[in-house]
Amino acid sequence: MNFIEYPDSDMMMIDLANQIAGDLNAALLHEERVCLAVPGGTTPGPLFDVLCAADLPWDRVDVMLTDERWVPSDSDRSNTLLIRERLLVNRAAAARLLPLYKEAEQPEQVLDALEEMIAPELPIAVLLLGMGADMHTASLFPRAEKLAEGLAPDAPILLPIAATDTQETRVSLSARVLDGALRKHIVIIGAEKRAAFEKAQGLDPIEAPIKAVLTGADVHWAP
Repeated sequence: MNFIEYPDSDMMMIDLANQIAGDLNAALLHEERVCLAVPGGTTPGPLFDVLCAADLPWDRVDVMLTDERWVPSDSDRSNTLLIRERLLVNRAAAARLLPLYKEAEQPEQVLDALEEMIAPELPIAVLLLGMGADMHTASLFPRAEKLAEGLAPDAPILLPIAATDTQETRVSLSARVLDGALRKHIVIIGAEKRAAFEKAQGLDPIEAPIKAVLTGADVHWAP
């Protein structure tokens, strides 16, 4: 793990967007298509605003969320809506979206179809992750049902997560798929999350799921 500190979040987002663009370009030198996996939430928006203008062959890039709320993609709680509005624009509009939502009442009804779409694009070439103050990443929450399954070495690609503090069921990539990414970037902002990240170093992944994806990762922090 490589921990990188920045003086402010604006500088971090610009630098990180450039790093991710460079990682994608490097991967495309020896692969016809590559997969970029990104989180939702409020943190990555400014990074997407920079990354979407990067000069690279976006038509050879598949973009996938690390996790998604089980809501229609036009819902204001949808992570898909965020990346459509802030990442899949400008030059990045040419990228192909691999959705984590398919119309169904429950995710279990369509997980097989979603996994069949994702499996040929693995491993993830470049992964961007965030971390919550509770040390969760993607939708792998410390107290979530099925967390042990999501952390297992033989975990499926996707699993439904019903955490006690969330409004909707979510679908998340498993730790196995996240940790298998060829390049991993984790972005955290603020003193509270830095303290949580440092605490996670002494915990088991069942208590601090972020711990399951740190090997070989670049961790980017700004106050």
